[in-house]
Amino acid sequence: MVDYYIGTMGFSYRDWAGVFYPRGVQARDYLKHYSKVFNAVEIDSTFYGTPKPAAVLRWKEQSPAEFKICVKVPRAITHEARLDNVGREMALFISAVSQLERKLGAILIQFPPSFDISYGKIFKEFLTLLPQGYNFVVEFRHPSWYISETEKLLEEHQICWAATEYPGVPREVSLTSEMILIRLVGEHGRFPTHDRERIDVTPQLADWWRWIQSKAEQVHTVYVFFNDDYSGHAPASANRLKELIGLPVNKPDIPRQIRFL
Repeated sequence: MVDYYIGTMGFSYRDWAGVFYPRGVQARDYLKHYSKVFNAVEIDSTFYGTPKPAAVLRWKEQSPAEFKICVKVPRAITHEARLDNVGREMALFISAVSQLERKLGAILIQFPPSFDISYGKIFKEFLTLLPQGYNFVVEFRHPSWYISETEKLLEEHQICWAATEYPGVPREVSLTSEMILIRLVGEHGRFPTHDRERIDVTPQLADWWRWIQSKAEQVHTVYVFFNDDYSGHAPASANRLKELIGLPVNKPDIPRQIRFL
């Protein structure tokens, strides 16, 4: 039995007002509405810094019991320090997000395209700092990491290797844990606005669904998150994938799109 969590990268976007969020809904209530449509979200704001307790409590209180909140490790750790002497900062971050308790989903450790295999030694050391009992996921954006040694290392630590549709890296990865996490990112800045789907990504989603099915007997949880840059409007594409999988789809207050523009 596989648990599927489908959602978007972030939930508080100006272009979604009046399209995904009904007119008049205040930003402070966005998560309440979002969590009626999707059962998971990837919080983008944690990438810019460890969240304050009040923010974590708000996410926890504004979502249903079965909802999963996935978080990104701050860029100060992954992009600025590049894992050098980050034990204290990482511990503080884990302490903060652990207040989500059962709602805490995956913890994404995303590296920049310039973080290549030459950082292999410090990456191995960093993995030894990670506490047990959490679902860590690593996303590499440099192709040098896509080798068997990376697979073995992540499998040894039971850390999920994120599959990413992002320019310059392979789409599919090896299974390194009993979890799949797919990030459908796309090319940054490719659409002027994000209030509707601009292209039909159904064929790509069908390919991803076939790949998921080929691994289904080896995993217990699947996360898929969409960025607005993937097709123009992440919520619509996320629901498109749910329809393809055969999951219940709830589309309150989302206008029907007749054609792609």
